[in-house]
Amino acid sequence: MDSLRSAKAAVSPRASFLSGLKTGSGLAAASFLLAVSFGAISTSQGWGHLAPVICSMAVFSGSAQFALLATLGSGGGIAGAVTSAALINSRFIPMGIAVAGDLRGGRFRRALEGQAVVDGSWAAAHLGGGRFDRYLLFGATAIQWPAWVAGTALGVVVSPDPDLLHRLGLDVLTPALFVALLFDEVRRERINRLPALLGAVLAAGLIAFLPAGPALVGAALAALVALFRAPAGPESTEKAKRAEAAGQADKAEVAGQAEEADKAGQPVHSDEEVAR
Repeated sequence: MDSLRSAKAAVSPRASFLSGLKTGSGLAAASFLLAVSFGAISTSQGWGHLAPVICSMAVFSGSAQFALLATLGSGGGIAGAVTSAALINSRFIPMGIAVAGDLRGGRFRRALEGQAVVDGSWAAAHLGGGRFDRYLLFGATAIQWPAWVAGTALGVVVSPDPDLLHRLGLDVLTPALFVALLFDEVRRERINRLPALLGAVLAAGLIAFLPAGPALVGAALAALVALFRAPAGPESTEKAKRAEAAGQADKAEVAGQAEEADKAGQPVHSDEEVAR
């Protein structure tokens, strides 16, 4: 835990923010293309020109906004559409709880900073051990939000064929980026490997019987494995560090004795031999 804090402190806020901008640029490109599709579909469903852009500015969640489109497009009412979007966005509750310890200020400021918690930024800002780089989080989101809004506006104005991204294969960009973030997280902490593998197996099995949304929700249950595979706590980690430091000190002492003995031309005696 101390190593995480020291590593975090070693990087300046400006450098972390710029790193977030760099990390978020790929996510922003995928978000832009996906938002073009959202703008085109919403316009074709009679949303008009202003409502889709306002929705993207306020909601800023592709999964929730496409849930709105799907529910309204299938004849569902506004209440059902809002409920489905809210259920999908409920994932931000545990995500917000996880990052809350790294936010700063009073309630209003923390709530404002919490608006930067979106899927890709949250995953990229994770330092490991339940800690997050808040400035990297801010940078990654700062570049994604305008890209999402601009893509929606372009889709509304140009109104391309809603299936264009699917035909070009560009709809796989966002999932591919999330897979890349997952691989990075798994490589950084070994404890994440079992939940990731179990989640993939669950998703592959459930997708054969359920739509993609419920299948992914079911696969997310694999994250509960982490509750039973918690990493070593601060106390055990501190003990390990102390033991390692003591061992290094002993080695340094023996090496010093050997060097002095070589200079004096005398053999080195251990503590037990001296006692004898």
